[in-house]
Amino acid sequence: MAPRITEPPGGETFTLAHLSDPHLTTLEDVRWPELLGKRLLGYLSWQRRRRHIHLPRVLERLMADLGHQAPDHLAITGDLTQIGTPSECRQARDWLARCGEPAMVTVTPGNHDTYAPAPWQATLGQWRSYMEGDDGDITFPFLRRRGPLALIALSSALPTAPLLASGSLGPSQLAALDRLLEDSGREGLCRVVLIHHPPIAGVVNRRRGLDDADAFARVLARRGAELVLHGHTHRSSRGYLAGPAGTIPVIGVPSASARDGREGRAAAYHLYRLRPIAAGWHIQVRGRILDHPFDAAHDGPAWEFEAATFTDP
Repeated sequence: MAPRITEPPGGETFTLAHLSDPHLTTLEDVRWPELLGKRLLGYLSWQRRRRHIHLPRVLERLMADLGHQAPDHLAITGDLTQIGTPSECRQARDWLARCGEPAMVTVTPGNHDTYAPAPWQATLGQWRSYMEGDDGDITFPFLRRRGPLALIALSSALPTAPLLASGSLGPSQLAALDRLLEDSGREGLCRVVLIHHPPIAGVVNRRRGLDDADAFARVLARRGAELVLHGHTHRSSRGYLAGPAGTIPVIGVPSASARDGREGRAAAYHLYRLRPIAAGWHIQVRGRILDHPFDAAHDGPAWEFEAATFTDP
């Protein structure tokens, strides 16, 4: 069972790092029998385009910078692999071990990690220790209490037909999310929801979106949350969902390995400094960006806001 941490290291302020979509695997040792159905299309996409965008050296330098920042916890919202083969998941497991102890790193999968149906133990099961809740369960959503945070990790990843990259949560996850948000809210924790697909309209097209985003929004409107963090889009984004005590920020982060000169798409991660205040939480957000010539990361956009705590009467 992951330990319950009751006090954030270094006092009242807790620093959470968020990165996503590292696409860290190379497919150099992929076996042809693994390239059946949709995986063949993904392999061809990697050969033609993705291997020139997602660069191991970029990810390595960004992670070195993250190490210097020494956050209290790291959240990774999916797409560690290209096409989700067992050998890729093994490579990702080894990379996760270098990121930190499982108690200090929380992972939720992305659509590339579930590119095609595959045995759980041979694929995502290799990351089990990074996807366990405080109760030792790996059923999504799971809850991890870290300092003043309640990290609630959902899985929107599932195999889809060729040319689709959409996600879904389903009624069971949404019902469990409702309960976890209610319970952790009553504990007075800062609730951070982790999901791969953006759960708001207009960020991506329907082919790449979250199918039950409206149902997700209804749960948050009823129970509240302080932050929703996602990946999938490979760009920096900020939106909002309605909550019972005000709007809830929904923030996306670029790919952690991308060589992309377009605005908001260079490799980056976000740092969140969260501090309790009388009415809720004060949250500072700072991006760390690694763009050309990929020598050193630098500060990107920064902003801060207050998240009011909703108490159900």
